[in-house]
Amino acid sequence: MKKILIVIAMLATAATMNAQKFALIDMDYILRNIPAYERANEQLNQVSRRWQTEVEALQTEAQTLYRNYQNEQVFLSAEQKRARQDAIVEKEQEAANLKRKYFGPEGEFYRKRSALMTPIQDEIYTAVKDIAELRGYQLVLDRSSDTGIIFGSPRIDISNEVLTKLGYSTSN
Repeated sequence: MKKILIVIAMLATAATMNAQKFALIDMDYILRNIPAYERANEQLNQVSRRWQTEVEALQTEAQTLYRNYQNEQVFLSAEQKRARQDAIVEKEQEAANLKRKYFGPEGEFYRKRSALMTPIQDEIYTAVKDIAELRGYQLVLDRSSDTGIIFGSPRIDISNEVLTKLGYSTSN
């Protein structure tokens, strides 16, 4: 009797699983085919390079102050040594603060990336959601992320459909 109940439970689970519909998307592919994403990425790269140059300039200044201090310290009074050490620490602190301001967890780079990317991501999410509701998908997975998908049939990949819904032509 117990074996029959287990078999019935397994069959019921299998039947339920067969009724569910799944789809895949390739978010990297979708993003590569959206010009606004490429422009936003280029803007972020430019601003990141500019800000990184500013931070590196301050770090270089601090290193130069330190090298000069090391070369001249034997000729300096205790008061001059303290002043030079303070200047070095201040310059290092300034570089660290600027780096945190630009690249910290709540820094300007994070805010700029959110401002540029969130509308694109929201648009993609809405398109995926609309397609999933229209076709009855209970789950849509991103095959480009590291989620452990070993194989996904191209028949259930709706990436081109998402791009079409967003108004972009597809190459496939």
